[in-house]
Amino acid sequence: MLVNANNEVVGTMDKMAAHKKGALHRAFSIFIFNSKGELLLQQRAFGKYHSGGLWTNTCCSHPGLGEITINAAHRRLKEEMGMACHLEELFQFSYRHEFDNGLIEHEYDHVFMGVSDEMPQPNAAEVAGFKYLDINTVLLSVANQPHEYTAWFKICFDEVIQRYHQINL
Repeated sequence: MLVNANNEVVGTMDKMAAHKKGALHRAFSIFIFNSKGELLLQQRAFGKYHSGGLWTNTCCSHPGLGEITINAAHRRLKEEMGMACHLEELFQFSYRHEFDNGLIEHEYDHVFMGVSDEMPQPNAAEVAGFKYLDINTVLLSVANQPHEYTAWFKICFDEVIQRYHQINL
């Protein structure tokens, strides 16, 4: 779904076409924490059309045409990580990032958070690996090895952590 700066649907476009043209489209990112406060990170499958092999948030994708974003988030969490849990929307943000392969991520991203101790059952076509890390370890890793993380993860992670701490005071 193509959207304007106010997240209003203005049209549709094939996913790859949107990424080639840099068209602003709706997306979502999910951050799952366990009861110890550790973040479930996903390593993207190496064959992904961009950012293959990089570490990122638990799950991310795009809603289908007419699909409510929270419903798409639940669907995709199950498809990608084999998990289900209650999700809360934390915030929304827009970003634009150009990749070395010529593709452009230009997304209006809805950020969701959930808490679950369910063990992931990742889809190997989507996910190369996963790990749980405490927040400070993630912050240190991103600072020392930023090239190992996706662009959108680095853009929104600080705000996710701020919101997580506000919720869990």
